[in-house]
Amino acid sequence: MLKELIESFKNWLRDKEPQLIPIPIPSRNDEKPDERTKSNPYQFRSLLLVCFITLMGTSSGLSSEPKNILFLGDSITAGYGIDENLAFPAIIQQKIDATDKNYNVINAGLSGETSSGGLRRVNWLLRSPVDILVLELGANDGLRGIDLSVTVQNLQGIIDRTKEKYPSVKIVIAGMQVPPNLGESYTKEFREMFPKLAAQNDAYLIPFILEGVAGESALNLPDGIHPTADGHKILAENVWKVLSAII
Repeated sequence: MLKELIESFKNWLRDKEPQLIPIPIPSRNDEKPDERTKSNPYQFRSLLLVCFITLMGTSSGLSSEPKNILFLGDSITAGYGIDENLAFPAIIQQKIDATDKNYNVINAGLSGETSSGGLRRVNWLLRSPVDILVLELGANDGLRGIDLSVTVQNLQGIIDRTKEKYPSVKIVIAGMQVPPNLGESYTKEFREMFPKLAAQNDAYLIPFILEGVAGESALNLPDGIHPTADGHKILAENVWKVLSAII
């Protein structure tokens, strides 16, 4: 009977957070401890069951729900031109799985996404808990020559909404750069936008997510913009340098 009872609790624990369940045990004051055990065999079994549940909750890790890392980005995050399983967020998940950390990576990258688009859909994304937000947006704003004050406002809005919903969330901002053909002033302002946002929001900064990949033809698709699978491996290392220190 005890075996069946434990097995039923093990099945229940797969979907429930294990906790110490008080089981009332009738006792008689006029009995000695050994006599109570003999007179009530279910008492000893109940005690074993309580110990079992406690042990499962403290040592097996079943009580620990995975935390979520939300990657909100554009085609770089989405893995444009390659299988999503080869994109850097998937590689980050593999790196996490190789540790004792319990995190679930959510890839919310969307090709062509601008900061305005990210702001529009962030509320929907925040319906699920977010423990870490990796924000990789702004590149398409720069390529379109959008007024960077609008980009800053949008990125700040995403950060604000995330912090409002989940005050303990950690924010990671992925820095980007744009080609110099947009003008020296615009290029400089764009490059400095990300460190400023990180400093103002007490966020973590990836200085340039495409470091070691941008401009390297062998690591980019024929369009010269989007990384190959090998390029994404380098992107993952750039991200992991920052992310590994905060998970």
